[in-house]
Amino acid sequence: MNNDLVSYIERIELIAFFAGYPLIYSLVIFFAGEHRPFANRLKTLLPFGYALTATLFLGIVLKDNYPGPLKNIPAQLFNSYWRIWGILALLFWIPAFGKNPVFSLLHSLVFFFLLLYDLFMISSFDNDLLKNDMKIYTVSLLLNSVTLAIILLVDAGRKRFRIRT
Repeated sequence: MNNDLVSYIERIELIAFFAGYPLIYSLVIFFAGEHRPFANRLKTLLPFGYALTATLFLGIVLKDNYPGPLKNIPAQLFNSYWRIWGILALLFWIPAFGKNPVFSLLHSLVFFFLLLYDLFMISSFDNDLLKNDMKIYTVSLLLNSVTLAIILLVDAGRKRFRIRT
């Protein structure tokens, strides 16, 4: 990414949406290792929580491009490889992609490495950037936790209110 303000904002958006997922994934896998039914259910829902995060990311990208003409949306939407990679997380809504949670982890590690790059290369010279990155990472952890909780509630509601025939 370039060193201008727009690319920095795009990078911060990507980190805010996707970089916290590896830690959430690791915590769920750690607790699922003890063969608890609730944690195992969370493990299967991880990719769908990640896909919900990607859906919210797509909404922010589209909202940023709303004032322009509709014909310019594809050009604005796909103006960087990082954004395309982020939007590809929508594929985890498809059950074939969502079956294996490891794929969602691999997808999110790209953005986690963006955070690490910021921490080691850029933030080592500027304490304010380091503080900003840690705040953004905290937001990412909260966002990914909330999206996973929403998916869990929807799944529980779907099971509870299933029509029996």
